[in-house]
Amino acid sequence: MKIYDISMEIHENMTVYKNKEEKRPKHTITVDSGDVRESRISMDMHTGAHIDAPLHMIRGGDTVENIDLNKVITKCKVFDFTNISDKITSEDLASKDIQKGDFIIFKTRNSFREDFDFEFVYLDKSGAQFLKEKGVIGVGIDALGIERNQPEHETHKILLGAGIVILEGLRLKDVEEGEYFLYAAPLKIRGAEASPTRAVLIKEE
Repeated sequence: MKIYDISMEIHENMTVYKNKEEKRPKHTITVDSGDVRESRISMDMHTGAHIDAPLHMIRGGDTVENIDLNKVITKCKVFDFTNISDKITSEDLASKDIQKGDFIIFKTRNSFREDFDFEFVYLDKSGAQFLKEKGVIGVGIDALGIERNQPEHETHKILLGAGIVILEGLRLKDVEEGEYFLYAAPLKIRGAEASPTRAVLIKEE
C-alpha cells in the first residue's frame, strides 16, 4: 500500500487564492512555558486542500458538518489533464470512463506551480453539467478554485446544487492517472460553508 499526501502544507507564506493577504493563515504561540507549548491558528476555511459545502455558493444550502462521509472516504479516479492549458470541458470528459457514483479528481498543470497562477486550469460549466448528468458524487482539482472567469459561478452551483462534493487545493505532481482510495474528511464545523482537510490517496500495490 502506498499513501500519497495530496494536501498543501499550511503556513503563513503558503500560496493562497489570488495572493490575498487576508487569506493567509496566522499561527500564533499562546503558551510557551517549560515543556508546554500551545498555539492557535486563524485561517480562511478555503485554505489549502479543502471541501466546499453547498452553502458556499447556494443561499440556504447545507453546511459542511452534514456532508456524507461516504462521499469523501471512497474509491476515486484520477484523470490526467496536464495537456490542457485553459479549461476542462464536457468534450474533454467524454473520452474518460466516468460512471455514476464515481469521485473524479483532475490532475492538471496546476500541480507543477507553487505560486498562484491567475490563469489556472479549471472545470467549466459544460464539464460540470456533464458530471452532474453522469451522477458523480465528488470532484477534486489541483487548484484553489474549481472555476475562474465565470461571473455567475456556474460550475460551483451546478455541482453543489446536485449534492456533488467539491475538493479543491490538491497537489498531484507525483500522482499518476488511475484508481485510488481517497480520504478527505472535512472538520466537523457546525454551520460552515467549507473546511480544510488532510487529503490523501491510497494505492494498493
